[in-house]
Amino acid sequence: MTDQSPAPRLAAANQEGVLPYDRSRVTPGIVHIGIGAFHRAHMAAYIDDILGSDPSWGIIGASLRRPDTRDALEPQDFLYTLAIRSDAGTSTRVIGSVLDVLDANTQRDELIRAMTDAQIRIVSLTVTEKGYCHDPATGSLDESHPDIVRDLAHPETPVSAPGLIVRALELRKAAGIPSFTVLCCDNLPANGETARRITTQFAALQSKKLADFIERDVAFPSTMVDRIVPATTESDRRAVFEATGLWDAWPIVAEPFTQWVIEDEFPLGRPMLESAGVQFVTDVRPFENMKLRMLNGSHSTIAYLGYLAGYEFVNQAIAEPAFRALIHDLMTEEVMDTLPPGIGDLAAYRDALLDRFANPALQHRTWQIAMDGSQKLPQRLLETIRDRLAGNLPVTRSALGVAAWMRYVTGRGEHGGEIDVKDPFASQLRAIADKAGNDPDRLVDGMLRVKEIFGNDLAADQSFRAELGKHLSSLYERGALATVRNLVRSSAFSPRL
Repeated sequence: MTDQSPAPRLAAANQEGVLPYDRSRVTPGIVHIGIGAFHRAHMAAYIDDILGSDPSWGIIGASLRRPDTRDALEPQDFLYTLAIRSDAGTSTRVIGSVLDVLDANTQRDELIRAMTDAQIRIVSLTVTEKGYCHDPATGSLDESHPDIVRDLAHPETPVSAPGLIVRALELRKAAGIPSFTVLCCDNLPANGETARRITTQFAALQSKKLADFIERDVAFPSTMVDRIVPATTESDRRAVFEATGLWDAWPIVAEPFTQWVIEDEFPLGRPMLESAGVQFVTDVRPFENMKLRMLNGSHSTIAYLGYLAGYEFVNQAIAEPAFRALIHDLMTEEVMDTLPPGIGDLAAYRDALLDRFANPALQHRTWQIAMDGSQKLPQRLLETIRDRLAGNLPVTRSALGVAAWMRYVTGRGEHGGEIDVKDPFASQLRAIADKAGNDPDRLVDGMLRVKEIFGNDLAADQSFRAELGKHLSSLYERGALATVRNLVRSSAFSPRL
């Protein structure tokens, strides 16, 4: 990220009258932990839409690992540009809902003070799957996680998201301040219940009384969030500068589509986000499963196969007819019948997803989507596979996505080049791959032994093993593109797009 400003920098001084509300009247009502690109393109934009009618819902952001976001946004008064990009062109808007960003490493006391302030009624999170310090196969707290071990030894100075939340709730309780709502905005199954379980399990390791209080007194509504947000590049910064005439150190680029479904459980009140298009429901699980399995499962499948095939961007991969047919059939033949009725027109949702993947303006890198696959596979692909295996149904296409992940995390590309695998299990997975060599069956056996990802059940399913072995053999012998083309040719399902 560059620090050079070739022109006047985006700041409050040169934005008077640009925001549709008086930012000086905005006060914080939300602390958001994990203020990355997705949050700034999604929740922060929704909040920005309602501040004109209710300015009491400004956001204090917090970064758990690095001060990059604070350092980039502080000189521009925490304003930033949201660029909405499609093949029809790009539109820009300035977002003013973020009032401050704190670095948890150097401003931990300030962050905890903010979370214990009575005006904060919601603490929200987008810390990615690995930020919950949990076992993704079970959804339970990983008590051996280094951050959890550290926070249990030093509960007054936590570094993990569960530790911060428990500490702030404990201090609010002691001060007689009602508990905030914990709003999880990550792609986790039943994400509110997962956040509740992890938080109460962590609290129970300190005090059963504290855990009982959290279980009884704190709301954890589940959510479904959706928007494709690629990582910002230098060319994005230049494009925003050319469009606005102001230098923005960290603009955000996103697709036009955005969706947010939330269970309506907010004891201290909530922003009237329905006016901005948010859907409030009593049970978010059907919508969450639809998105995780159709969008995220397809996205991961494209990412691993596409990267191996040499495609840098998602739109390049989906432009290949065989890839588009594979993803169409994955959703149609293997995912859609695992979803419950009553959540809308799934065929229309599928077609909209294919169009979104094909958006050439986003430049969403397959390598970026491929990150942290060990944390993502259980929700995105393995639950679909479990449901189909339970019904004695084929898992051909979804198993190909898993096999492509196994091939990807070996760290060796199709032409011998190194793959920069970003994953909490990267070293363990590479060791398994090195031991297996180029033997597909040994690689399958080694990977399925990682119970934190696959649990105990999938390793014992011989039909699943056979599919993985078949696909891996083809990936090694033919390569990803030829494997996809061969599967599509041999499929009995037609017509496709």
